Amino acid sequence: MAIVMGTAGHIDHGKTALVRALTGIDCDRLEEEKRRGITIELGFAFCDLPGGGRLGIVDVPGHEKFVKNMVAGASGIDFVMLVIAADEGVMPQTREHLEICSLLGIRHGLVAITKTDAADAELLELVREDVAAFVKGTFLENAPCFPVSSLTGEGIDALREHIISREKALTPRRRSDLMRLPVDRAFTIKGHGTVATGTLLSGSLRVGDAVTVLPTGLPGKARSLQSHGVSVEEAEAGARTAVNLAGLDVTDIRRGDVLARPGTLFAADRWLVRLSCLPSAPRHLRHRAEVHFHHGSREAAARLHFFDRDRLAPGETALCEVRPEEPFVGVFGDHCVIRAFSPLRAVAGGVLVHPLALPLRRADATPERLALLLGLPEASDENLTLAQISLAADLTRERAVSLAHLSVLTNLDARRLDKTLRALSEKGAVFRHDPETPACIAAHAVKELTLRCLEAAAAFHKREPLKQGMARGALMSGGEGGKGGWSRDLPPRLVHFIVDRLLRSGKLVAEGEVIRLAGHSVSLASDQEQLKTALLAAYAAAGNTPPNLKDVLDSLKTDAKAASAVLGLLVNEGSLVKVKDGLYYHAPCVAALEERMRVWFRDHDDLDPAAFRDLSGGLSRKYVIALLEYFDRERVTIRVGDKRQIRSR
Repeated sequence: MAIVMGTAGHIDHGKTALVRALTGIDCDRLEEEKRRGITIELGFAFCDLPGGGRLGIVDVPGHEKFVKNMVAGASGIDFVMLVIAADEGVMPQTREHLEICSLLGIRHGLVAITKTDAADAELLELVREDVAAFVKGTFLENAPCFPVSSLTGEGIDALREHIISREKALTPRRRSDLMRLPVDRAFTIKGHGTVATGTLLSGSLRVGDAVTVLPTGLPGKARSLQSHGVSVEEAEAGARTAVNLAGLDVTDIRRGDVLARPGTLFAADRWLVRLSCLPSAPRHLRHRAEVHFHHGSREAAARLHFFDRDRLAPGETALCEVRPEEPFVGVFGDHCVIRAFSPLRAVAGGVLVHPLALPLRRADATPERLALLLGLPEASDENLTLAQISLAADLTRERAVSLAHLSVLTNLDARRLDKTLRALSEKGAVFRHDPETPACIAAHAVKELTLRCLEAAAAFHKREPLKQGMARGALMSGGEGGKGGWSRDLPPRLVHFIVDRLLRSGKLVAEGEVIRLAGHSVSLASDQEQLKTALLAAYAAAGNTPPNLKDVLDSLKTDAKAASAVLGLLVNEGSLVKVKDGLYYHAPCVAALEERMRVWFRDHDDLDPAAFRDLSGGLSRKYVIALLEYFDRERVTIRVGDKRQIRSR
């Protein structure tokens, strides 16, 4: 992974001139920048390293009107060079830039005191003291300070040597292997087409890779790549990267969009953020306040929603739901910056703890849950992963979380995440329930869904005591009629996982396509038992010419409604066969007729109704046709014209 350095500091303190003195590269590329003598857009340079590598440098504008551009550039850097002019000292944007760097999680840097040629020794010493007091209590408190002059070259070599040494000593902040490139520029090159540039935050990108532009979801392809001005086959994390994109027009991409591999990152319009209001903020942040929200290279208006308070005072930290006007794309642990509208300045910063629009309501935001979410940035891999899986189980309809989402929710690389999930699985804390589309669910959710499934089966038995069990499809869909029930909104593979676990454990028993509780058996009242015996006797005595159902019921002094459950039980038990509505046969009679047919087909190719009538002992046509159609439905025979042929078993 490559290291990226960024500049920070007040306007006209010599940031661009210092980068030019260090690298020989002029970062002010716009005609307006050269005419006005100020940096407006981000500038990019590089410093050659011993061994052939290059250190990327991002030069940011210092004017207060272009702070959003500064944030866009600083979001991808590993350490900062805070630039303070010797003839002016610490100025307003010096303060805000340092605050922004702190809010973005930058923890390494140095101070360069520029324009030493414009200050005498006494003034320079005063500036040094002023700078030391200014950085006290910040991440730059013990950082080295280099007096330099871009005009005379004084101190430039020593500064360059220190920067090179820091490049070797620093470890990049990136953790995930997700390919992620926030776009800070998009333009067209004649003869080449659309080009997008940015700092590759994580992962790697190769020529020919498919990419997706987020949040729009537009597809494209990396036609060619450049890193620090050199054509490469592969760009690695931390590298300044220019991507020549096939299949995309320049109007399809804007600053703030993110290039990613398809299906790996996800846009959301609500984020949960651990938000800290700066002690220096001029006033508290109100619930539902509208602010400027900065993340990566994107900036948009957003509203802040707190769960346990109506205001966040300077110096306080709380969980906040940020609702931007347009979808953002991020991963767990990303830093963001909040700027107030009036006065227009940085007032807060946050760490992203859930980037996938978790439906957390105030009623769900218990003190325990808020504490859990606020502690996630410091959690171990196992605790972080288990917490995100548990939050999905408790608050989302799907209950489970896909591996792709979990990668975003933890910001762990694939190998580290797999190791963590194996450890949690071995402890019985999570289950991986879908091997084809990897997904995980918390053990407590599996327990809950298991109980709900068993309760659905028990409720069915109570409602239908004369049925052996529930149709498999009805149980899978939540209940008789498929109206949701216990499995409402669950992914089908999760439903199968729960039911299969119960079948393997023996708590549910499958008999064909019917599923019942292990302890369930049909229980009849005495009058139902008598009715069952009488019905079976009537059909057994009738043989191949079953009686009219109404006549049987009349003789037994009952009606169809009262007898339907008992008839269903006899059919489920296999004692009677329902040939069609209102026509039942004693099961042994149907079995005997089927056997006669099979014997017939040993010597014949087909069977017509007349031949079947003879086989059945002279049944009337209404029984013959009904029986033949029944055997067709049961896939014993197949109709060809007016005749039947046997199906192979």
